[in-house]
Amino acid sequence: MRAVAIALGTSAGALYRYLSSRDDLLDLMTDRVLGELRPYPRADGDWLDTMLLLARGQLSLYRRHPWLLDVIHRTSVGPQTLAWFDTCLRVLEPVRCAVTAKFEAIAMMTGVVSLFARSEATSRSFTFAGIDLASYPHLATAFSQPSGPAAQNDLFDRALRILLTGLLIAEPPDQA
Repeated sequence: MRAVAIALGTSAGALYRYLSSRDDLLDLMTDRVLGELRPYPRADGDWLDTMLLLARGQLSLYRRHPWLLDVIHRTSVGPQTLAWFDTCLRVLEPVRCAVTAKFEAIAMMTGVVSLFARSEATSRSFTFAGIDLASYPHLATAFSQPSGPAAQNDLFDRALRILLTGLLIAEPPDQA
């Protein structure tokens, strides 16, 4: 709070007239940044393609604001978060499955997005160079194969398509 106050040219005490804690500040920052996900994609096409657009928007947001990865799951829900969930549910309206499955799919999608974002933010080149793989025949065989041209974006889209269709299409509809 002191660093924020200094950046704003005021005192930490002055900030506490508006905020009761650091967590309040993080809540406000998080909700403000989530507003950058707007405008949301229109849901007039395929629901799966639209959900992928929403996921790519999230990934882009995490790239622009890496600090968000550390606070997004600790903060309270604000109006921008509610609007985002509402949009996801609007996109998923044509999918005939239980609403709990829709919430689970949204949560899993968000988890995969944050996993990819965290992986990008902390990426280090991992290598087996200099390691004797003789005791690890499956690794040795795998590394002797030519690697395919699969790009990170392809894996992101592929993983989310499989995840969302698996969670939502395989789910039986609500029993009324």
